[in-house]
Amino acid sequence: MDIGMCYLDGNADVVEFCPHYPFHHILAAGTYTLQEGTQPHRAGSISLFSTDPVVGLELLCRVSTVGVFDIKWSPSGESMHPLLAQADADGCIGLYNLSKTETENEGSMLKEVCSEKVSSSMCLCVDWKPSACSVCLGLSDGSICMVTVREAQLQISQSWLGHDYEVWATSFDAHRPNLLYTGSDDCCFNCWDLRASPSEIVFRNAKSHQMGVCCITQNPTNTYMLLTGSYDEFLRVWDVRSTSKPVHEKSLCLGGGVWRIKYHPSISTCILAACMHNGFAVVSTEEEDIRVVETYCKHESLAYGADWQKGEISTQGMLRKGGLVATCSFYDRHLRIWQPEFLS
Repeated sequence: MDIGMCYLDGNADVVEFCPHYPFHHILAAGTYTLQEGTQPHRAGSISLFSTDPVVGLELLCRVSTVGVFDIKWSPSGESMHPLLAQADADGCIGLYNLSKTETENEGSMLKEVCSEKVSSSMCLCVDWKPSACSVCLGLSDGSICMVTVREAQLQISQSWLGHDYEVWATSFDAHRPNLLYTGSDDCCFNCWDLRASPSEIVFRNAKSHQMGVCCITQNPTNTYMLLTGSYDEFLRVWDVRSTSKPVHEKSLCLGGGVWRIKYHPSISTCILAACMHNGFAVVSTEEEDIRVVETYCKHESLAYGADWQKGEISTQGMLRKGGLVATCSFYDRHLRIWQPEFLS
């Protein structure tokens, strides 16, 4: 299972594989470290790695920044260069460009394109609209902010107070891009219609989650299936066919706060979950009831960052389907890549 491990330069909280060809082997990892003292501040970094099932992890570059809460690559497309969006502790959205270096090793580097201060509150999460024309941010004061992306410019298009407490999850509907889902420490799972300004509420579920909503993910093939993860340790499956009142179909206790959930890039019934105090889990939704098919407990502190490698990777002259997993944990600063046994 284990392929590679390294220590990051700060507390590790997010990892994201690049979805763009030919950068499927590229992995970005973000850190957030509270520097205490007479003038406390939140420091962070974004590290770029090359991943390989034989060689493991190779550090390509590292960018120092303020504390990073979330990073997301722009959606892949033939005419689109990879952009990495960063939500940080200073209330800023930053964009970085991924490009190849002009060396014989053909390494890659991150270059800051632009940044925009969106709030005096912290930016906790970020998601790209499927068309990559805008991003959405969740803020620590309960606000939601839409930012338009045009070449090297960022511009706030609208902002509204959507929750009572911190917004930990924002997720665009890939098939109905006028809809946005949000989750918060107020235990609410909301849906917004972006065609209005400010956006109008489509539904608000305030009863199902017993604690804060940490993450929201849409099934890549079933347009009406959504998953939510919560501090209350449950992974929940939703049917949003009736958008006025989503149906909670089933749930699964994962034994730790469900901080991140990621669908496998080619297996729509396979989910990777970061379970905070209970490591990482691979979950199947193939049967009538969702179930854990594999666990990974090599990390020694809070399980936060998790992602699948995308696309097909060339290894020693052979193409193979993406099956690598990257995970990171907070206090021990571990970054690991591994392959689930059920895929081997």
